[in-house]
Amino acid sequence: MTHSSDARDVVFTHSVFGAPCWVSLTSRDLDATQDFYGAVLGWQCRKARLGEHFRTALADGVPVAGIAAVATMWQMAVAWTPYFAVTNADETVARTQERCGTLAVGPISFPPGRAALLADRDGATFGIWQGKLVTEWEAWRQVAPTFITLHTRDAFDAAIFYGQILDWASDLPGCCEVEYAGDEVLLRSQGDIVARIESGSVEAPPDPSVRPHWQVHFAVADVGPCARAAEKHGGSVLRESEHEAVLRDPDGAKFTVTARRQR
Repeated sequence: MTHSSDARDVVFTHSVFGAPCWVSLTSRDLDATQDFYGAVLGWQCRKARLGEHFRTALADGVPVAGIAAVATMWQMAVAWTPYFAVTNADETVARTQERCGTLAVGPISFPPGRAALLADRDGATFGIWQGKLVTEWEAWRQVAPTFITLHTRDAFDAAIFYGQILDWASDLPGCCEVEYAGDEVLLRSQGDIVARIESGSVEAPPDPSVRPHWQVHFAVADVGPCARAAEKHGGSVLRESEHEAVLRDPDGAKFTVTARRQR
């Protein structure tokens, strides 16, 4: 699964194809974004190998997410986006379009790989990445400081769509497994739950009021201080409970903080 380089393990997307492999935030102001998430989540940032417009956010030294100052440059919305590992970006884009999904950006070549930004047929945005994963990616996977949930109108239909483009539950060795559990679909990679797809009760018809989207969660020790810090530093709290809060950063990007014990 890994290749040794300079005493570090380097992981490539063909080893974990179909699984979420990263989350990234588009930003209009890189410095302001770093300051906000540093105050709310305690992150530190370092320059990323993708170029001067990119940063890697660290939590306790573990890579957590990417921040890209490309929202204005590429006329993209400011948002958190999950990326899925693929073996061939062009083929995945073609599969997406064949199934009525849409292509927003790419595929674009970067020094370690290729990326594209897509939307499923219900409008939920996601990314794909082909190539080498971020340094210390195995630590990111094992610590799992982030996880993702798709809120959509029909979880089972969505699972079929993503399964067809990302080779979930296929005959390929090492593919992700799909589990239908009550009112949601669980995605497992190497036995671990790596994503959830939710749409409400199985008996209920799809809710037309739901705007499908991938929600990025960050596991934290205590939700309350994160929410207060977000308000203090120009963000807002959209919903809050003891165990979870949906927040908005000053640029408008929504994200969720969830008490670690509730994952």
